[in-house]
Amino acid sequence: MEQINVKVKQEKGRIDKVLSDLLKEHSRSQIQQWLKDQNITVNGEVTRPNYKVKENDEISINVPEPVELDVVAEDIPIEIVYEDDDVLVINKPQGMVVHPSAGHQNGTLVNALLYHIKDLSSINGIIRPGIVHRIDKDTSGLLMVAKNDKAHEALAAQLKDKTSIRKYIALVHGEITHDKGEIDAPIGRSKNDRKMQAVIEGGKPAVTHFEVLERYEGYTLVQLQLETGRTHQIRVHMKYIGFPVAGDPLYGPRKTLKGNGQFLHAEVLGFKHPTTGQMMVFEAPLPELFEKTLDQLRNND
Repeated sequence: MEQINVKVKQEKGRIDKVLSDLLKEHSRSQIQQWLKDQNITVNGEVTRPNYKVKENDEISINVPEPVELDVVAEDIPIEIVYEDDDVLVINKPQGMVVHPSAGHQNGTLVNALLYHIKDLSSINGIIRPGIVHRIDKDTSGLLMVAKNDKAHEALAAQLKDKTSIRKYIALVHGEITHDKGEIDAPIGRSKNDRKMQAVIEGGKPAVTHFEVLERYEGYTLVQLQLETGRTHQIRVHMKYIGFPVAGDPLYGPRKTLKGNGQFLHAEVLGFKHPTTGQMMVFEAPLPELFEKTLDQLRNND
C-alpha cells in the first residue's frame, strides 16, 4: 500500500479540496472516498470528511491497492465516434445494455470498453468504469465515456449544471397538434410496479422539451431535448402526455410498431471538452430499422 504524506503550509479550507489542489493526479471524488474509508489521517488521527485544515497539519494518505475488475473484457464491436486522451463518444446500438447488472453480466458496453480501451475513469466503480451517463438497453445513440477521473468529474458537472446538449429522436403514438412543447413533471419509482418509473407527487424534478418534426397517420416524429436526466424520462413523459413512444414494451400500448424495442434514438450529444474547454457536438444517424419504419409511414400517408 502506497502512503502519501503532506504538510500543510498556508493552504486553507476543507481537507478534500486542499488535497485535490495539492495532489493534481488524484480527483476530489477519489479523495472523498478515501476520507469515507478512513484512509486519511491528520496528525496521526482519522479525520472527518469536512475537516478544515490548519497550518502545520501533517496529513497521511494510505492509498489502497487498485481493486481488480471482476467484469470480463469481451471482444464486442463498438462504434467509436470520437476518442482522445480524455473522452470517448460511442454510438451504442439498440439492444446493448450499458453496464453489467443482475441478469446482464456479459455483452454490455462496459465489457466491450474494457477490451477496446486501456484506460477508463474509476469514479463509478468497477462495474461502471468510464460511464458518465447511460441510455436504456433498447435506446440507440450517443453517450460519452470518461477515460480518467478528472474528465469524469468535468463531464458529470456539465450534466448536473444542464450545460451539456442531449437531443433525441422519438416516434410516438398519436398526432401531436402543437409544434413545440415542454413537459415539466416530477418522476419517481412507480407505486404500482417497481420496474417502472412514473410522474408522481414528490418525485425528482424532470423537464423535457419537444419539437414536432413530421406527422403521419396515427404517429408523430419528434425531437426531444433533456434538461434533466431521470431514468426512462422521455418514455415516462411522453406516456404522461398521452403520446407514448412507439415500440416501447414497458410504457407503450400492446398494439404498436414492430421493432427492437422503443423507437428512441440519442441523436445529438454536445459538451465542453474537459481539458480544452472547446464545445464539441456530435450527431448519429437514425438506425436502419428506424429509417425504414419512417419510410413506410410516409408511404402510407
